[in-house]
Amino acid sequence: MTNIILKGMTWDHPRGHDPLAACSALWKERTGVEIRWDRRSLQDFESFPVDELARQYDLIVIDHPHVGQVTREGCLLPFDEARLASIAQGTVGRSFDSYHWEGRQWALPIDAATQVQAWRPDRLAAASADWNEVMQLARDGRVALPLRPPHSLMCLYTLCAQRGAPGRVEGPALFDLDVAAEICEQLRELIGLVDRQCLGMDPIAVFEAMAQPDARIDCVPLIYGYVNYAWAGFRPVRLGFADIPRIEGRGCEGSALGGTGIAVSARTAHAGEAFDFAVWVADAQAQRGPFAAAGGQPGHAAAWEDDAVNAAAGDFYRATRATLEGAWVRPRHDGYMPFQHAASQRLNEGLLNGEPARAIVEALNAMFQESLSS
Repeated sequence: MTNIILKGMTWDHPRGHDPLAACSALWKERTGVEIRWDRRSLQDFESFPVDELARQYDLIVIDHPHVGQVTREGCLLPFDEARLASIAQGTVGRSFDSYHWEGRQWALPIDAATQVQAWRPDRLAAASADWNEVMQLARDGRVALPLRPPHSLMCLYTLCAQRGAPGRVEGPALFDLDVAAEICEQLRELIGLVDRQCLGMDPIAVFEAMAQPDARIDCVPLIYGYVNYAWAGFRPVRLGFADIPRIEGRGCEGSALGGTGIAVSARTAHAGEAFDFAVWVADAQAQRGPFAAAGGQPGHAAAWEDDAVNAAAGDFYRATRATLEGAWVRPRHDGYMPFQHAASQRLNEGLLNGEPARAIVEALNAMFQESLSS
């Protein structure tokens, strides 16, 4: 019998690759099915067409805002929901639901993330409780913020939702004009206080800079959590994580959901084997065991609640769970992905050029309405 070899595509970071490689090695021992993983950059992960990847790979790690597009393109196979009860019941926040579209489940959450707060426990007594504390640290030159597209837009999403005006994913206008304009002014002030290099930095770049002993970054108020940086010895400085800062006394609801899901290509010659691995790696046993131990950031609550998993990660999971449970799911319609990138660029351009905040928001709303009909 010929050995079955599957090809998988994930993203290029220890959190994205290492747990899948470790779980695949165990899977080969159990089943004889080998899975070889390639990697793509975080920027590619956020924007590269899934349809093109599906032509080359059996298993693909995707971002949930792609689901509208991939459904139209027919490049992924839907999961048999009869096999998914344990995964659905164990979802953290809306991670599982975020891959459900038009009545079918297109991916399974293997990694749960949202915008949280990162801080330096060796320099601060605690994470910032509210935005007044954040802005004081920013005036002292101790704050950074990832602003490379699409992360500036994610900050706008999170702060609007936290203010009680989440984006209207069905349209026609995505943003509440008054609230979003106020948030744009808040972001403009913060951008003026952080290093200009933040405009070209994604979360990985910020974490890599923050985790150096001589870094000036003590607080990042909105950044997608990366559990690896909470591990002792991963980088020179071990970072702390916490819920997002309060704004006007409000809680931590509304953070823009991230994370990743594992999907099966519609062009695979080994659909059964691909589905079997995907279901196993997304369920409780693998998630709280080999997946978490290899540096993954699980999507299953069994891992988030596990004492050993939390101990290894400096209580990363318990410290950010409330923010993830209250996270907001971005638009996912066919046509959204081009909007996300273009809107982030438009937002940065308007904030940097001194454009009136209301004009920026009006432009973003017009772009979003156009994306709904594209």
